Amino acid sequence: MLRVLAGHGPERYRRLRAALPARVRLAYAVKSNPGAPLLETFVREGAWFDCASAGEISAVLGAGGTGSAMVVAGPAKTHRDLQAALYAGARVQVDGIEDVARLNELHTEEAPLRVSVRVHPASGIVEGTSIIGGSGPSAFGVDEEQLDEFLQMAAAYDGVLITGLQVFAASNELDPGQLLANHRTALRIAQGMHERHGIDLELIDIGGGLGVRYAANEPSLDIHALGSGLGRLLDANPWFAGELLLEPGRWLSAPVGIYLTRVVRVKESRGVRFAMLEGGINHLLRPLLTGQSFPVTALDREGDTTSYTLAGPLCTSLDRVGTAELPVDLQAGDVLAFGQTGAYAYTQAMSHFLSHPVPDQHWWD
Repeated sequence: MLRVLAGHGPERYRRLRAALPARVRLAYAVKSNPGAPLLETFVREGAWFDCASAGEISAVLGAGGTGSAMVVAGPAKTHRDLQAALYAGARVQVDGIEDVARLNELHTEEAPLRVSVRVHPASGIVEGTSIIGGSGPSAFGVDEEQLDEFLQMAAAYDGVLITGLQVFAASNELDPGQLLANHRTALRIAQGMHERHGIDLELIDIGGGLGVRYAANEPSLDIHALGSGLGRLLDANPWFAGELLLEPGRWLSAPVGIYLTRVVRVKESRGVRFAMLEGGINHLLRPLLTGQSFPVTALDREGDTTSYTLAGPLCTSLDRVGTAELPVDLQAGDVLAFGQTGAYAYTQAMSHFLSHPVPDQHWWD
């Protein structure tokens, strides 16, 4: 079992950077892949970083990043997470008044700590696959209908100042029009904060959600259409003089990864053909969570294909890593290659369950 990561990150980062307006900053979402070579690459490219734990903050600092180019999010930030963010000098994105109160205690400098608030929209957000949660009930952020009350409560804390907004409610979206519709919702919320509370926002974090293809019949995201649309959105909101922040993770990291695993055996059970693999959800959990397979191919095999259910070695019927059209004569020892596994693959998986070996990992430029 082998996880291979190739060095296409710089090219994709530069391509995305060139497609976006100058007032849009890019913050790599570390959660998608915290590998040091990727982090070091994006530090060299001048990226910001979106971190969601003290561990991710430490990883970025270890790769040469700085807190001044870092935002820290998360719906249940611990005392350790907040301390790490303050130590690094990062911008915290608060999810509730509890974050504000704890930061007010931890912050010791005379000038107030400038933070952003994450807001969960009441409407205007569509998500194809429910990963972030769309506009339904959410563990993330302040519900939009409670925002005015939250801002009034936050104003009572002298050590913390709300100067930014984060809205992130969709994931892996391939339609630039839908992404832009979600971003218009973020600007609508921001304008309300400006007009009703006099907040001059310096940063509006519009989240990530830039999707990649997992199936051959899916389109690729048109990043130029996204960039043009963001330019029009900025032009349509002259009251806002700050910067937008976009948090691509998957779009930057997914294509750099390939996962290789061998077929252990092939079986048929009540009309379903199974390919039993060396690795399963202990290496690739995403298909179980989303119902969507990684793209899969059998190396050095051609000819007629049929549908297989891909099952791993774990002693649970949950151990399924998708379905795929693979050669009819697939057999033990054949190697399958899973694409797009540079994002949300091994670091998201159930790596300790049943104590199977972890995959070897190799990087190359």
